[in-house]
Amino acid sequence: MIALTGGRMTPRILAFAGSSRTESFNKRLLAIAVSGAEAAGADVTRIDLADYPMPLFNQDLESEDGMPENALKFKRLLTSHDAFIIASPEYNSAFSPLLKNVIDWASRAESDDEPPLMAYQGKTAAILAASPGALGGLRGLVFLRMLLANIGVTVLPDQQAIPQAFKAFNDDGTLADDRKQQAVMALGRQLVVTVGKLNA
Repeated sequence: MIALTGGRMTPRILAFAGSSRTESFNKRLLAIAVSGAEAAGADVTRIDLADYPMPLFNQDLESEDGMPENALKFKRLLTSHDAFIIASPEYNSAFSPLLKNVIDWASRAESDDEPPLMAYQGKTAAILAASPGALGGLRGLVFLRMLLANIGVTVLPDQQAIPQAFKAFNDDGTLADDRKQQAVMALGRQLVVTVGKLNA
């Protein structure tokens, strides 16, 4: 999946936020991390989960109708990329139900001979969060890190959480705190470097 450009390997990264809200703070945060990854030479595909509506996972539904079309599309995107950037809001100390649902659907095998967790095994991820609260979504990232690790994703040790998100962003989408702006961009760059080393 890593393309060769001028003799260099170009990681393919899928970026998405665990929020479908139009003015989502996490979509803004995601854009900053994406800019860091792109500056480091990655080929980044940024998607909005609002464009991939899925029913709540239900094994009866899966047995009767198979995997929903949008779940298949999302799974194909995960499979065709080397790494993920995921920004998630915190809902009651955990990550969003939207994010959990799409991860669950894409974890399902389409045939008996498909390797388990094919869309996730061997992938790498950077995670970050923005929240109106004082902890910036840190509690949700704990559970997200655990889930991703359990399904075979290597999660970067570093992460970023932006507290008081309602006043953290400038009108142009950058962070008002330049140190945080640079740290989020650095996380995107770090993902590119790590994927390059793991897949060299």
